[in-house]
Amino acid sequence: MSKTKLWKSDDELFTIVQRELFTCVVGDVMDKLNLQHQFLPPQIQPLRQDMVVIGRAMPVLSVDVFAERIADSANKLMDKSFGLMLEALDDLRNNEVYVNTGSSPRNALWGELMSTRARKLGSRGAVLNGYARDTKAILSMGFPTFGFGSYGQDSAPRYKVVDFRIPVEIGSVRIRPGDILFGDIDGVLLVPAEAEAEVFARALEKGRGEKLVRKAIEDGSSAVEAFEKYGIM
Repeated sequence: MSKTKLWKSDDELFTIVQRELFTCVVGDVMDKLNLQHQFLPPQIQPLRQDMVVIGRAMPVLSVDVFAERIADSANKLMDKSFGLMLEALDDLRNNEVYVNTGSSPRNALWGELMSTRARKLGSRGAVLNGYARDTKAILSMGFPTFGFGSYGQDSAPRYKVVDFRIPVEIGSVRIRPGDILFGDIDGVLLVPAEAEAEVFARALEKGRGEKLVRKAIEDGSSAVEAFEKYGIM
């Protein structure tokens, strides 16, 4: 089953995924393809349970600091509030997901104004190895935001972004620019760009097959019989 038969663009693919798929079935398919460590840590959850994120990763790397500005540092970024955070935010492109990791979870990594700018640029969401703040505003906007939850502690004197559009790791998952992030109530997973066509084609096939299994069980089939017939459970 080829990609061109199912979708012609990221917009089409992401629409199909949001309409038909969920992370569990995509993760199951990747297990069968020996991609067995693709879920981000389970602490990374949607800010609201109905939020779904699907888009191409724009990785952002941050570090801990202990003052907002340090003038005599060997690193010029230490004298710049937030480091490269604003530049990373402004570099977001259509259909991308801002994904931030590297610093300790002792302050918020995302908020209302960042969500506003990201949405204006066509971003599909934020995935954080840490916390978000301005939660009421983000929920009101409905901007898909995934992380450890809500924490109002400001970031200015506590972290800086030091680079972006580079490979990063969260848990055991390596995230490269352009890989696909997909998240829902069951967590966030990463689909490597080189495997995306096969993964999503197989996931759609499996997802549609699961509907047949559910119908068979509702009609009285045993679990054993349904699995023998469809090979899905």
